Amino acid sequence: MNRDRFQQSFTVNPSISGKLFDLLEITFPGISSLAECGRKLGASWEAASTPFIRFHEDIAITHVGVVEIPMQIMGQRVTVGGIHAVATRPGFRRRGYYRAVMNQVLEYCDQIYETLVLSTSHPEFYLPFGFRVVEEHIFKVKCSSTGSTNGWRTMDLTAVEDLTSLHRLLETRIPVSNIVGVVQEKAVFFVNKGSRPLYYAKDLDAIACIEIEDTRLHLFDLVTTQIYPLQEILARIPQLIEEVVIYFSPELLNIENVQAFPHVIDDTVLMVRGKFAAEKEKFMLPRSARC
Repeated sequence: MNRDRFQQSFTVNPSISGKLFDLLEITFPGISSLAECGRKLGASWEAASTPFIRFHEDIAITHVGVVEIPMQIMGQRVTVGGIHAVATRPGFRRRGYYRAVMNQVLEYCDQIYETLVLSTSHPEFYLPFGFRVVEEHIFKVKCSSTGSTNGWRTMDLTAVEDLTSLHRLLETRIPVSNIVGVVQEKAVFFVNKGSRPLYYAKDLDAIACIEIEDTRLHLFDLVTTQIYPLQEILARIPQLIEEVVIYFSPELLNIENVQAFPHVIDDTVLMVRGKFAAEKEKFMLPRSARC
């Protein structure tokens, strides 16, 4: 039996990209547009992902992808494997195809990574393969901030200057947390954030993934070479902010009286396989790094 019968290569066979996205659109409507956004921004799906695909008469019927995610976990730099875009075409489900492909994916990954991660709304699909759910938390802090300057502007990623700044900061960023953070990763970031607003503060040389809801600030990620105190981030938002909700461990933000709450982001839980030193800590894998 060919042990590598499902592992494919976009480089060797570029035509599989179209066949793959024909499958993925069924399970993840709109994913082709997100992937195209990543390509335009300069970090293509095809360059980042190793696809494992089962074909039937030249039609892709099952796919499991693997991406590398450089992370910092409990202060240590670790390259983890990210399992993503898992899909089986309707009509071919419950026939063992997914299990066969996943078994080969794990055989491949076990030779390379000590840790695998994924996020899913269906953890039951992965429990039989040794994945376990790890609880995540959001962090809330009360405040009363009315910034004096409008220091965050919306980035225009069709402009060369802004796109260059985004690439530079993604390449040189420090992790947003020493408990769980991400460094030097682009492809997953672009798929998750390329179509969402990003905000840049020139004086901080920082990019923020934020949303404002009435007087509540949602802080999802910071892409910067220096993590600034939360007060500096708020000072550049010229409106009343009474609460900040942070979607990563905030120990570098220099804040007090922060409360942690168990949370499921976007209806997906984090699952890990293998070593994960932060398992008993309060943290969240940033939305920009989830796959």
